[in-house]
Amino acid sequence: MEDAPLDYQKLLEQIASDVAPLVGSGTPAEYIPALAGVDPDQFGMAIAGLDGTVYGVGDWRTPFSAQSVTKVFALALALAEGGDSLWERVGREPSGNPFNSLVQLEYENGVPRNPFINAGALVVTDRLQTLTGDASSELLAFLRAESANPELGFDAEVAASEQAHGDRNAALAHFMASYGNIDNPVPDLLEHYFWQCSIEMSCADLALAARFLARHGLRADGSRLLTRSEAKQINAVMLTCGTYDAAGEIAYRVGLPGKSGVGGGIVAVVPGRCTIAVWSPGLDAHGNSVAGVAALDRFTTLTGLSIF
Repeated sequence: MEDAPLDYQKLLEQIASDVAPLVGSGTPAEYIPALAGVDPDQFGMAIAGLDGTVYGVGDWRTPFSAQSVTKVFALALALAEGGDSLWERVGREPSGNPFNSLVQLEYENGVPRNPFINAGALVVTDRLQTLTGDASSELLAFLRAESANPELGFDAEVAASEQAHGDRNAALAHFMASYGNIDNPVPDLLEHYFWQCSIEMSCADLALAARFLARHGLRADGSRLLTRSEAKQINAVMLTCGTYDAAGEIAYRVGLPGKSGVGGGIVAVVPGRCTIAVWSPGLDAHGNSVAGVAALDRFTTLTGLSIF
């Protein structure tokens, strides 16, 4: 990895220009009514250096529904609070199936393949709820602190929309509970999970909040959230499992740990260097932002920065 300084602002402007023809491509998440009407012709991208300096382009200050991107932060808090015992309840392998698959969960006796598919994220939230007593609020407080944005909050409309259309997640949770892999009452767990997914963040917020993964586990205030080994573990699972069932293709194209969400956001990490957040609501068939993946591809192509 090269050590020469990069002009991040110039780089972002170049990337935005290169991917402009793709902005508006794809379709916003239609199965969550509150997201279906989001204007697809939006694009934002931000880069945060290790020191907290943030650069941005386009709609990088516009809040959007972080959705599954929040799973990274919930996982970090669960590991920080409870340690490696979490991995006894959730695996670390790519699923190869849709993120809300029930079939694979039945084959594997109620133990989800990884913490980023919905079943795995429910287990992580369940563990965090047991450890803290208020999983969603603990997560929001952490994100506010790391992003230095005390205005971050939940979107009640999105949470209600997911609750009203959350039968598949409820089925996953009840199925895992039948195998003894859920400790809290399923209705309580689902409520915290839906609130977690409804958190609104901008690209600037996300890039700042994820810096602990580029800083080998160190929080914004210099305190240690994770060991270097735990930070490496999360980055590894992001690389192999963070972008739904397209993780292999995106690892091939981009070569960075990343986590996407159906709100159109993606956060990516260059360990020891910076974090990147990109947002554009139009999704491909796998649930990843079309313009967002292209922007990350351009980032690694133009800079040569990857973990390989």
